[in-house]
Amino acid sequence: MKAVIPAAGFGTRFLPATKAQPKEMLPVFDKPTIQYVIEEAVASGIDDILIVTGKNKRSIEDHFDKSFELEHTLEVAGKDKYLKQIRDITDLADICYIRQKEQKGLGDAIYCARKHVGDEPFAVMLGDTITKGDTPCTKQLIDIYNKYDASAISLEAVPMEKVERYGIIKGEEIEKDVYKINQLVEKPPMSEAPSNLAIMGRYVLTPDIFDKINETEPGVGGEIQLTDALSKLDAIYGNTFEGKTYDIGNRLEWLKTSIEFAMDDEESREDLLEYLRTIV
Repeated sequence: MKAVIPAAGFGTRFLPATKAQPKEMLPVFDKPTIQYVIEEAVASGIDDILIVTGKNKRSIEDHFDKSFELEHTLEVAGKDKYLKQIRDITDLADICYIRQKEQKGLGDAIYCARKHVGDEPFAVMLGDTITKGDTPCTKQLIDIYNKYDASAISLEAVPMEKVERYGIIKGEEIEKDVYKINQLVEKPPMSEAPSNLAIMGRYVLTPDIFDKINETEPGVGGEIQLTDALSKLDAIYGNTFEGKTYDIGNRLEWLKTSIEFAMDDEESREDLLEYLRTIV
């Protein structure tokens, strides 16, 4: 299976930090956000990845490319630990790139991948969402696809006052944590939301989604919404992820995620706790 990572957005909610730097390259503790996403793909058994980029996204390509000068400098200096980290990044997966030439929405970004994907199921992993769990989120969706032979998306229960930030589903639970989806609505007002189950940035899709995207008119925000195209599929399942999802979509959530990941690091934890006590 291949993975598609949309990473073409402007990142306006992080301006001015994202004026010349992709939001997907903002560091969460000690790695750029998108590296966590690719590591999840690899942990799910995927090593063929297409990143859909846009203007000012070249640093993503540079990060996963080989850096001869840096490797030589580290090797000469005997910094083997850092040299291994740099080489491991380059060797993570086979990564290709294509540009979304116009900002026409997530659905259009996925449509840019149709030639690379071909007539096969594929994963979609948003480049500004990180997941953490014993079984990778994308692997859980692959298992559901294999069981039901239909598209699958990751879900999370969110507070009702936040439903207007997400695509929301209506469905029936057919087994523990698995839903047969009957309706999808993009960013509904709280009073019109069919549930509080939100789509959380991970998908395994059948290739007929490309035809559905092609048939989809611009929706919320004047963009081609992936949620609207998903609504046209004959069958789709949802899975409430057994783990935690981090939506790096705004400054506060990004900062909280970075602190939480730093607390997981044995070398940083105690010093960070001591510092936080001094400012609280």
